[in-house]
Amino acid sequence: MIPTSLFPQAKLSLALRSRTGPDADQAVAKKVEWKASQTALIICDMWDDHWCKSAVRRVVELAGPMNEVVRQARSMGILIIHAPSSVVDFYQSAPQRKYARRAPFAKSPVPLSVKERWGTKWCSPDPALEGVLPIDDSDMGCSCPEPKCAIREAWTRQIKRIGIEKGDAITDNGQETYNLLAMKKIDNVIPCGVHLNMCVLGRPFGIRQMVKVGKNVALVRDMTDTMYNPQRPPGVDHFTGTDLVIGHVERYWCPTFTSDAIAGGKPFRFREDKR
Repeated sequence: MIPTSLFPQAKLSLALRSRTGPDADQAVAKKVEWKASQTALIICDMWDDHWCKSAVRRVVELAGPMNEVVRQARSMGILIIHAPSSVVDFYQSAPQRKYARRAPFAKSPVPLSVKERWGTKWCSPDPALEGVLPIDDSDMGCSCPEPKCAIREAWTRQIKRIGIEKGDAITDNGQETYNLLAMKKIDNVIPCGVHLNMCVLGRPFGIRQMVKVGKNVALVRDMTDTMYNPQRPPGVDHFTGTDLVIGHVERYWCPTFTSDAIAGGKPFRFREDKR
């Protein structure tokens, strides 16, 4: 483990975007500074494969730029948590997995989610806190042409393009995630990965749960994707559908920022996004 004392002055300067107003159509920016040593970056479900071919294609394209964000964040002293849901046993003997399991128990300020879904606990939508998602993902969101891909468990590990290094942690468990954050006195959480309308919001280490336990959460909005089929309402292209979900997150859950705040350069954009 890399001592955080090696990065006593490292700070993140972020322009956080949120949404206000009845239609969430007004973007508001706020500049903040977060101490790197008090920040974790959580990589959600960047698996080595997926049942949907178009989802695989986008993850492969996203993984390289994401690895650069991860590399730069790690160099600043930000804790990197790899969270490939339901396949952490692949890393059972890895020191990063043992690190997460050995973090001492910490009681969360509110009960952690206990509902089971897709191999982990799940933090479900709460109508008192969150409106209906702006896209219809009831068909599971395959955006491939007909015939649609058959749903199956295709993943076995995190995609190799994202490096796992000394000092990182591996877990898909909400309690272990909270234990790590408590042990390292981390108040700020940066989620990235896939898929925003499903796992990035709902997993036990995801946006809903992290907000509910009182963390300062900010999504890297160009380091995510959705499962959305443009043939379903509202009938927009895939990437506009993703932007609608980002707006939903900014309105109900947490602000967002772009990856250049960590990695420099320009924000990431999928090649297929022709808008």
